[in-house]
Amino acid sequence: MLSQNLLHDFEKGLNPQKPAESKIPARIVGYGEISAIFEIAEDKYHVYKRLPLFDSLRAARQYQKMYLEYCGLLAEAGLYLPAHDTGIVAAAGRPVALYIAQRKLPDANFGHKLIHHLDAGSSLKLIELATREIAKIWEFNHVNQSAVELAIDGQLSNWVRDPENTQRLYYIDTSTPLFCKQGVEQQNPELLLKSAPGFLRWIIRRFFLQDVMTRYYSPGLVFMDLVANLYKEQKPELIEPAIARVNAHLPPGQAPLTKGGVDKYYKQDKLIWVVFLGLRRLDRFITTRLLWKRYEFILPGRIRR
Repeated sequence: MLSQNLLHDFEKGLNPQKPAESKIPARIVGYGEISAIFEIAEDKYHVYKRLPLFDSLRAARQYQKMYLEYCGLLAEAGLYLPAHDTGIVAAAGRPVALYIAQRKLPDANFGHKLIHHLDAGSSLKLIELATREIAKIWEFNHVNQSAVELAIDGQLSNWVRDPENTQRLYYIDTSTPLFCKQGVEQQNPELLLKSAPGFLRWIIRRFFLQDVMTRYYSPGLVFMDLVANLYKEQKPELIEPAIARVNAHLPPGQAPLTKGGVDKYYKQDKLIWVVFLGLRRLDRFITTRLLWKRYEFILPGRIRR
C-alpha cells in the first residue's frame, strides 16, 4: 500500500520544474508524451505518474475508479500489468492530483532499451511478442462486441520484459484509460486537454482531439504506431522486417502495413508531438516567467526523434 502521508508531503514540497530540488527529491526516469514518470527518494519500490488535473476530490475519485476498471479489463483481456496502486492528494491552492504508482521494473528491460542491446533477430522476436500481446486486445474486443471495447498504445516503450520470464511482457501505459462501454467513451477528453496550453485548447479540440482519442482503438493504427516509433528509437533498419511480423497478426479485413504508409504516419505524428511539446514549453515560460504563477506539469527534456 502507498503511504498517503508520503504523497501528501511530496506534493506539498514538489517543484514541478526542478523535481530533484523538491523538499522530497524526485528523479525522472522516463517521459510519456503528456506526463513524466519519476521515482520518489523515500520509496525505492515504485515509480509514479502525477496527474494534477482535477478541480475536486469527486472528479479525482471518478478518474481513479475508471483507471482501476481499465486495469481490470486489460488483465481480463490477458495482459500482464505490474502491481499498481493509486493515491489522491488535495493540497491547498493547487489542483487535486491523482498519483498512480507501479511496481518498479528494471530500466534495462524496457522494450525501447532492449532493442539497443539485442541483436536484430532477438529485437524482432521482442516486437512480435509485443504484437501478440496487442492482438489480445482485438480478440477481447471481438468477443465482447459492443459491450466493452478497449484501446491500447502499443509502442515498445510501454512494454517491459519480465526479468524472470523472457517470454512475458508487462504493459505499463495505463494512466490514460481509454475504453468504451455500450459504445460510449468513458474517458473525459476535456481532462486530457488540461495539460495543453489554455490558448490552444480550442484548436486541439477541433483538429486533433478526435484523432488522438480514436487512433488507439484501431488495430491498423496501433500497429502502425508500434512500427513507426522504431524511427524515434533510432532503429530504422528494423522497420521493414517488423512490418512483416506485424502484418501476420492483423485482424481479418485490416489492410497490411507498408513502408510508405509507416513513413507518412511517422512524419505526421512527429510533427504533432513536436509542435505540442514546444507550445507546452511556451505556456510554461509565460506562466512562470511572465505571470509569475506555478506551472503544475513536469515536462520532458529534449526528446530525440
